[in-house]
Amino acid sequence: MRKLIAAGALLAMVITGVQAKEWTTIRLASEGAYPPFNGLAADGSLNGFDIDIGNALCAEMKAKCTWVKQDWDGMIPALLARKFDAIVASMSITDERKAKVDFTDKYYASPLALFAKTGSTLKSDAAALKGKKVGVQRGVVADNFATKYWEKQGVKIVRYAKQDEAYSDLKSGRLDAVFADYLEAQGGFIDTPAGKGYAMAGERMFGKTAEEKAV
Repeated sequence: MRKLIAAGALLAMVITGVQAKEWTTIRLASEGAYPPFNGLAADGSLNGFDIDIGNALCAEMKAKCTWVKQDWDGMIPALLARKFDAIVASMSITDERKAKVDFTDKYYASPLALFAKTGSTLKSDAAALKGKKVGVQRGVVADNFATKYWEKQGVKIVRYAKQDEAYSDLKSGRLDAVFADYLEAQGGFIDTPAGKGYAMAGERMFGKTAEEKAV
């Protein structure tokens, strides 16, 4: 189930040497392009739910924490290169990632969903989406699911470095739909002025149930 739902990990840390560090000063990383979980304030600083979680943890630990903005594609490589100490960026817990980094327990879980123009008859299954262009953020759970279950069935998966780039192409007509984390898309797009005229298409997809329906 952890593979398919967007289950945020509180911290993702390099496995080797974690116990050796005295956690009085911590460098935390987030993307800054995944509102409402992590975004950028007017002054360029990171803000959002992930940032609040990280700051609360630091306060509890009585540790001094600094934030590093890191693009999603390079998030784990940068952690492994020790450019920061931990990731707080709504990173889903998967077996592939667990082979490289360690996770705390998840701090929220969200289903996946398809988003299109209001009134669209599209549904989140391969038959309904065959021949359609569906945008996903590269490397996230939605991308993994769409690649595994939809792409080989004729769905045209278009991948983006940032989630908001997919929304932009949806609005410009370059995409038929966007497949994303439900909470992020709802709060970061649908409920904003930019999302006017767009809505969830079909049903939300939860964990093992989504995988069973896709097979």
